[in-house]
Amino acid sequence: MALIISSCDDYLDKLPENKYDTEEIDYTKTENMYQTVSGVYAKIRAERGFGSWSGFGLIAIRSDDTEKGSNPTDQIEYQYCKDFEYFKIKEFWALNGTWKNLYYSVQLCNSSLEALDNYKEHIKNDADMTLNTQYQAEVRFIRSYLLFYIARLWGDVPLLINNEDVIEGIGKTPYPEVMAFIATELDFCVANLPALRPNEMPYKGQVTRYTAQALKAKAEADLNNWEAVLAATNDVINSGRFSLYPDFYQYFKKPGRLADETLFELQLSDFNSATAEAVNSDNWFAFQGPRSTICGKKPISSGWGFMIPSESIIQLFKDRGETVRYETTFLFTNSITQDGDTIEAGQAGDPVVYNGKAYLPSEQLIDGRTDYGMGNNIRMLRYADVLLLNAEARVRLGQNGDAPLNEVRERAQMPPLTNVTLEQVLEERQVEFACEWGERYFDLLRTDRATAVLPNFVKGESEYYPIPQSQVDMNPLLKE
Repeated sequence: MALIISSCDDYLDKLPENKYDTEEIDYTKTENMYQTVSGVYAKIRAERGFGSWSGFGLIAIRSDDTEKGSNPTDQIEYQYCKDFEYFKIKEFWALNGTWKNLYYSVQLCNSSLEALDNYKEHIKNDADMTLNTQYQAEVRFIRSYLLFYIARLWGDVPLLINNEDVIEGIGKTPYPEVMAFIATELDFCVANLPALRPNEMPYKGQVTRYTAQALKAKAEADLNNWEAVLAATNDVINSGRFSLYPDFYQYFKKPGRLADETLFELQLSDFNSATAEAVNSDNWFAFQGPRSTICGKKPISSGWGFMIPSESIIQLFKDRGETVRYETTFLFTNSITQDGDTIEAGQAGDPVVYNGKAYLPSEQLIDGRTDYGMGNNIRMLRYADVLLLNAEARVRLGQNGDAPLNEVRERAQMPPLTNVTLEQVLEERQVEFACEWGERYFDLLRTDRATAVLPNFVKGESEYYPIPQSQVDMNPLLKE
């Protein structure tokens, strides 16, 4: 997959205004129709999508398990986000950049779907027609995933499914309607994607029926549709195709790439070479790496020091007696990792702990590569989320959620629980997904607990970021 999306990236960059140039593409060559899909994967792995460090900062910062990090003045707007002082960020470059980048990729998905329709007119056999429908489902999944995070960030947002709407002007769709649209789109994806794991697909890492079910469960959970959450997660679990990677620590490192736990990853690669042009994110790993010197078995660059674990989440891990997840989640300075890397103490005022899930040991770097995290993938959707949403749905519906929850706890070497409560499920999610994709914040929103937990949070005002001022200036339909 990395080879395909890398070779296709330049091809897509030639297309003006997110439109496919019909003079450049020969739609009769239906053997090339996957190029329009692989190019979408290429864009979302970096600045234009989920691999953007600035966008990840917006997603992660408001949770109580994460602090801004770095030094106090570096990208101080993230602290304003953390403090829900939104009046200070309407012109924050990262807010506007993330909006533009995510919607760029939405438009790219729309253009890809148009191209697939053009190819469809020249298909002459049932097998290629089935592939065309599958490819459309892949793109519609990615578009749904982009819209999912756009809505999580801004609430009521434009539901852009036709690029012509950009020209004519498009207003906001209420958040519940956006999530309902996503759930319906994912029904199409479920019906038309293979019932396989991503690592079983022809192009390893392609999204599948179960990837769509996992995202559908998350969208339905945000809407508190627990029967739908249970049905979607049951489908994944009952398939018997997924299992938790046995080593939680290594799951987030190279050995865990595209494991049987993975439902979706952003695939990056150094191609096992010190000289090949690497497929990278937009500094996603470096953004979270230690500012201090790392003395490893091989040279390894330090990072920027952002999105660090909070003192409260560290204390929760200690109070619970967490060991496996503790060592994985927290990367302390003035310490030696189990891989033999020394994370030296930084300068006065620098953080003393970083996100261990973004750490790649130096011995897993290819000789000649020194960039922090180089060659690792970015985990986005994993089976543990499916299990814990299933447990939550069962508890909320008056059923027993012990089995799926304890499957997660067993991997973490934590003792099993019986007759688990909603509080226990939510705390398990808090620990399992600490410092991952703002999951704790979104859990607090959907359970109406943000006001009680997050300082300065005001219900009805703080849930979503303000739409960037420059976007409102260009499109008055976006005014509050």
